[in-house]
Amino acid sequence: MTGFLFEITFWLTIPFWSLMIFAPKLPLTARIMSSPLIAVPPLVVYTLLVAAHLPQLWVTMSSPDLDTLREFLATAWGASAVWAQVIAWDLLIGAWMYRESRRLGLHPLLMGPLLVLTIVLSPFGFGLFLAIRAFCDRSDRATSVVTGQ
Repeated sequence: MTGFLFEITFWLTIPFWSLMIFAPKLPLTARIMSSPLIAVPPLVVYTLLVAAHLPQLWVTMSSPDLDTLREFLATAWGASAVWAQVIAWDLLIGAWMYRESRRLGLHPLLMGPLLVLTIVLSPFGFGLFLAIRAFCDRSDRATSVVTGQ
């Protein structure tokens, strides 16, 4: 069961990532990505994984140390739970990046690769987006630098 939950976690988010990357200008995409409920599917997986292990999870997270965390992550359910949590947070970060890109008028051909980078290596994708956002959101810079408009 744990292996199945691990495998399905990412696939539950694919529809949301696909909308942001392949249909960013659709009104439906904007409406869906404005809801924090998009994180519910991986969080349901997280809940299923940790429900039977709440006391152990509490001990691990309430006073973390490296050895305890290493033991936790060495279990199939622990690694799968952390994976589900990471997938949920990455999706929320990606949705925020999507909304900000729409506000700034960034071109989808710029945002598509940034969102893919965020899926794979979220700290790098997010960091790069923050740099682009800071550059484009300055009052003395027009978004035309990135969008060509």
